[in-house]
Amino acid sequence: MPYKKITFEGAAGNKIAGRLDFPLNSQPQAYALFAHCFTCTQNLKAIAHITRALANEGIAVLRFDFTGLGESEGDFADTNFSSNVQDLVAAADFLETAYESPKILIGHSLGGAAVLQAAAKISSALAVVTIAAPSEPGHAKHLFGSELETIRTTGEAKVTLAGRSFQIKKQFIDDLEQTRMAATIRNLKRALLIFHSPVDEIVGIENAAKIFQAARHPKSFITLDQADHLLSNASDSRYVGAVIAAWAVKYLNLSNENQMESNAVDPSVLTRIGRDGFATEINASGHFLMADEPIAVGGTNSGPTPYDYLLAGLGACTAMTLRMYADRKQWPLDSVAVSLRHHKNNSTDCQDCENGSPAVDNIMRQIEINGDLNDRQRRRLLEIANRCPVHRTLLSNIQIDTKIKQ
Repeated sequence: MPYKKITFEGAAGNKIAGRLDFPLNSQPQAYALFAHCFTCTQNLKAIAHITRALANEGIAVLRFDFTGLGESEGDFADTNFSSNVQDLVAAADFLETAYESPKILIGHSLGGAAVLQAAAKISSALAVVTIAAPSEPGHAKHLFGSELETIRTTGEAKVTLAGRSFQIKKQFIDDLEQTRMAATIRNLKRALLIFHSPVDEIVGIENAAKIFQAARHPKSFITLDQADHLLSNASDSRYVGAVIAAWAVKYLNLSNENQMESNAVDPSVLTRIGRDGFATEINASGHFLMADEPIAVGGTNSGPTPYDYLLAGLGACTAMTLRMYADRKQWPLDSVAVSLRHHKNNSTDCQDCENGSPAVDNIMRQIEINGDLNDRQRRRLLEIANRCPVHRTLLSNIQIDTKIKQ
């Protein structure tokens, strides 16, 4: 998806690094702000999947590294939960000045608690989403294990989290313990969507129950069966993104009318691929799709292959053409199913092959016709199938003009 690397001033005056992801057409209908989990960064894969789903609904998403993490300046040891909340407010102020105020706040783990706390200070926010969030920030203390007592007695200690070492000061613990969330959640006054897994071993499911009970309507809860805390399985984070996108449309009053009108004038297809892998976004006349390659050849199998789309186009056109012809003839055609396969056929009589290569593309198409039709009608439908527009295009002398956009 198109994106822009951005920086803004955090609450403590440090330079905060972030990334603003845009819809494929670069014309967002709304902006969202994403807060990552404790000690994580903006580059967590799960965040990218969620962001992509929102971009497909026309929502631009700003994700950033909190002070002292990732590419952001500052000393993590001097930060705390309250400073994270302040960084979120600073990010919202940046969006308001440079683009548009955020309408949706999304937070993962401790970031979920942070967006609940920050919502009261971000008046533009209409909806809040938490993912695996603790009901109280103090829940994060258990991550420090045996070092917690050392921090209390000596004032600080080095703690290893997810394989990385962080210096944690007593002020961090004090800040977690002093923050109370119940009243904040009760007075949220925003639409709330809660995601949590019943098998989350980092933040138990009981936290979601407490948040849900404290919140007022409108509120919703979605269970993430079998998902771990970091949504390591790509299918889990994609599911979260798809649900948020569908839910947000209602509360953000998004509309595709302008986009559909422009597509009626310019029915084009736009594709875009990023720096890593083969996953490719597709905007086909306002309909957002994904293409990829199988895992066996280096892809992530997050969508059909380009050849799958080619076959799908032929199959869809075949079915539509038969439907149109049968309706015009008033024949009792109930349904049509078209199955297709593509492979290279080593033909020895290929007269148009270049460089002496005999391989030609072969598409096997099988059509299942259901309805009270006689043999003559079925034969005629087979003839019509071979005249569908995509079929004729594939067999024609196609010219593709390509140029580099300046």
